[in-house]
Amino acid sequence: MAEYEIDGLRLAVPDALLNERISAKLASGSYEADEARAAAMRLRPGQRVLELGSGIGYVAALCARIAGPENVTTVEANPLMLPVIRANLERNGVGAATLLHGAIGGMTGSDAPLAFDAARSFWAARIAEEGACPDTLAEVPQLGLGDLMARTRPHVVIMDIEGAEEHLFEAPWPGHVRHVMMELHPGRYADSVIKRIVDCMSDSDLTYDPGPSRGRILCFRRVRGA
Repeated sequence: MAEYEIDGLRLAVPDALLNERISAKLASGSYEADEARAAAMRLRPGQRVLELGSGIGYVAALCARIAGPENVTTVEANPLMLPVIRANLERNGVGAATLLHGAIGGMTGSDAPLAFDAARSFWAARIAEEGACPDTLAEVPQLGLGDLMARTRPHVVIMDIEGAEEHLFEAPWPGHVRHVMMELHPGRYADSVIKRIVDCMSDSDLTYDPGPSRGRILCFRRVRGA
């Protein structure tokens, strides 16, 4: 088990889940640095957070430290990561945060599970594509973003879901969402998808937020007065 500390948060990851590149990022404190920076810049105490794609639980723990663990819901599809995330939340005294297992397949959930490629490195695991090796797949619950937002009523939505964001911007989002922070995956879809994301946010009275945006981390904030 490898142990790290980033910004006062203690994180442990089984050696089998690491490679040299991700170990270096964790050791240097640059792991998910842009996402963490965005969250720290905009999140306020008491705000409700919905995170899609927990990773090792670092950003969820950071959000829980700022907003309070009772206000944080984090969602992870990869079953291998669930005990890692739970342990890291507990390790940092924010075990009251809610951890859900499932993949976001669209705005509406389904009783039918989704095939998830859990054989990839944990930072690149994603919903399985056609032709994926069946020996590496796991069936996971299919969750809907709209359902989750109705249940948790988040002020802040954070997502890094390896391209599945393509299916989440067909209609305006609810008015209680004040900030959206997401990692784009332009290699996974056409530019028209990015345009649809931006247009959907505009239709939701959310505008580009230049402060926390950086590289592939695209952030939006509610238009003041909207």
